[in-house]
Amino acid sequence: MPDIHQGSANYLDEAELAALDAHWRAANYLAVGQIYLTANPLLREPLKPEHIKPRLLGHWGTSPGLNLVYTHLNRVARGHGKDTICVWGPGHGGPAVLANSWLEGTYSETYPDVSRDAEGMARLFRQFSFPGGVPSHVAPETPGSIHEGGELGYSLSHAYGAALDNPGLLVASVIGDGEAETGPLAASWHSNKFLDPVHDGAVLPILHLNGYKIANPTVLARLPRDELDDFLRGLGHDPLHVEGDDALQVHSAMARAMDTALDRISAIQHGAREQGVTERKRWPMILLRTPKGWTGPAEVDGVQVEGTWRAHQVPLSSVRENPDHLRQLEEWLHSYRPAELFDDRGRPRERVLECVPAGPRRLGASVHANGGLLVQDLPIPPLERYAVPVDKPGMTLHEPTRVLGDLLEGVMENTAERRDFRLVGPDETASNRLQAVYGATGKAWQARTLEVDEYLDRHGRVMEILSEHTCQGWLEGYLLTGRHGLFSCYEAFVHIVDSMVNQHIKWLRTSRRLPWRRPIASLNYLLTSHVWRQDSNGFSHQDPGFIDHVLNKSPEVVRVYLPPDANTLLSVADHVLRSRDYVNVVVAGKQPCFDWLTLEQARGHCARGAGIWDWAGAENESGEPDVVLGCAGDVPTLEILAAAQLLRRHLPHLAVRVVNVVDLARLLPKEEHPHGMPDAEFDALFTSDKPVIFAYHGYPWLIHRLAYRRTGHANLHVRGYKEEGTTTTPFDMVVRNDLDRYRLVMDVIDRVPGLAVRAATVRQEMADVRLRHHARIREHGTDLPEVSEWNWNS
Repeated sequence: MPDIHQGSANYLDEAELAALDAHWRAANYLAVGQIYLTANPLLREPLKPEHIKPRLLGHWGTSPGLNLVYTHLNRVARGHGKDTICVWGPGHGGPAVLANSWLEGTYSETYPDVSRDAEGMARLFRQFSFPGGVPSHVAPETPGSIHEGGELGYSLSHAYGAALDNPGLLVASVIGDGEAETGPLAASWHSNKFLDPVHDGAVLPILHLNGYKIANPTVLARLPRDELDDFLRGLGHDPLHVEGDDALQVHSAMARAMDTALDRISAIQHGAREQGVTERKRWPMILLRTPKGWTGPAEVDGVQVEGTWRAHQVPLSSVRENPDHLRQLEEWLHSYRPAELFDDRGRPRERVLECVPAGPRRLGASVHANGGLLVQDLPIPPLERYAVPVDKPGMTLHEPTRVLGDLLEGVMENTAERRDFRLVGPDETASNRLQAVYGATGKAWQARTLEVDEYLDRHGRVMEILSEHTCQGWLEGYLLTGRHGLFSCYEAFVHIVDSMVNQHIKWLRTSRRLPWRRPIASLNYLLTSHVWRQDSNGFSHQDPGFIDHVLNKSPEVVRVYLPPDANTLLSVADHVLRSRDYVNVVVAGKQPCFDWLTLEQARGHCARGAGIWDWAGAENESGEPDVVLGCAGDVPTLEILAAAQLLRRHLPHLAVRVVNVVDLARLLPKEEHPHGMPDAEFDALFTSDKPVIFAYHGYPWLIHRLAYRRTGHANLHVRGYKEEGTTTTPFDMVVRNDLDRYRLVMDVIDRVPGLAVRAATVRQEMADVRLRHHARIREHGTDLPEVSEWNWNS
């Protein structure tokens, strides 16, 4: 494909070229004003130090390029009649996007006090990176944004997620050349092998090479053109080049590149939708090279700034103190000829707005960037259709995630026409026992297929790629534009997206405080193949710490559920899939697990979040226990119930209460989490003065942190994972971490007053069984028969 670079300005007529340039200059002026000014927005008097912000914050270097892209996206949205949104990857390009949303009017419509006139311009300038104002990066407060610009690497995967099942949408994604060096971005280039030109929209990547990061050159900007072209073509794209520093020539080249890209996108979609073309095509992209800090000061204090890393943030850093810097700033602002751009009242002149589309076609007004306006309730089938029968607790076994897979198949069937539910995961759908979904849809795939392949489908809605970052980015983009989904992952490796979930939680927390942002479907994690059942993978696959990470975040947003069996998993899944504006973490095993509760019981238990399993305990006539056995998680629940059974057998006069926790936040005080328990309720459940032996799925100190303010915290003894792992038998894993039933009985004997002496022989017997276990697995490689053949009525 031919390059487009430097070319002449004759692609556009003179009037259109002048209008585009006016819009771009206006956006640049507004971006500079936000970084520097608190007053005198239209320079109606000479610039003085008191007009300058006391702290100069912001990023100028990327802003002119972003303004160029916004200006030309306006043109194609208007001229081609395309619903368009843009994901702004360069992290702190906030001045540019804010400037453009103010110019097009969406900012003032969203925030009427920032009116589209001189008074509003002054407020726009003052609020930027100012206490009580707005962040320096693109954020939830920014109309038209679906992307938190504070962290790099996720723009392209967000863009593809937004395009999935959105056939009429064009999603532009500006990728900074610094961002292009990140691992998440590198993997997300492969998203084009999953984009269905029939049912999905289009993504137009715009790789913006301005040459520098904060203080270093960028890798891709220093590659020879043919090498970079080979790289991008190898990724499945046809690059269209736009480069230069002559504004009118760059406008002409950019307009030609945009038109060419949209024509090629239209041809690909038409061929797939109308002619049945199945061959994967190379999608167009734009490779934009402009100077860093373009149109800013060429030199400051005798050193080059424009076109270097020195333009990255604030090119003139001492404006209040240095008269020469103040003079340069005034000249810089006047270079945009603001009197040509804004009328006497500070409103954008007609020519400035000629390229701006009308109404919802404006980038800041697109409903696709406020997905809560589009989201529909998910049609979840009745759970009774999938529930497992439980005549007696602890007598039958099912694989909880396999049961969930049947429910998800029903969800996929019910959304087949509306196409607004996706299952994503790093090649683990079948491994995690969710393969029933393939009865309703296949795995999205546009690349070559072989006869040996299974379930690959050009129109599939299961997304698998061995990049947790890309899975997360796809799903976030999908949810933020009004759809639903579930992310299934091995528990140990979900940590790879720790930073991404941080950003999404912050997005949701901020969005909740913006009345114009409507609630979106929750980000739901299913973590399975968990720490206690890594029989073949061992220590490298054992890490339950994602729960700790999430529970450190905003309480109004995060939820963690540990369903102990198949029916409770169904109930939890039904709840989280219907929820809005949360990050829900569900941890459930895929191995055969005992069925404890009927569906009706599971629903009641999940509604409570924590409750007494009276059938499992042995309380005295007063109803007051001698000891409380608490548990959270499927394997800890099994071990606690087995311990309760041993106590019944060996210490029948001991009053035992069993408490299962499915909603971990219930352990927090009410004041610290919306799901937290008041102290009186907590004390009624766990008592205020009796020993509590708690078996927990993850790191034991998390339970202490959640409950440290409770009256009876000194009586709380927690067993959990303590980094003792290897490839071994299922029961040996719990023994290695002192979470096994025999160790739990020993804990009861050690902590119930007076029991240590009276039950010394029982304690010794428990210790002896642990010794037999060690000998058994080393000789036979299997667990003790009394463990492997155990059930509740053993």
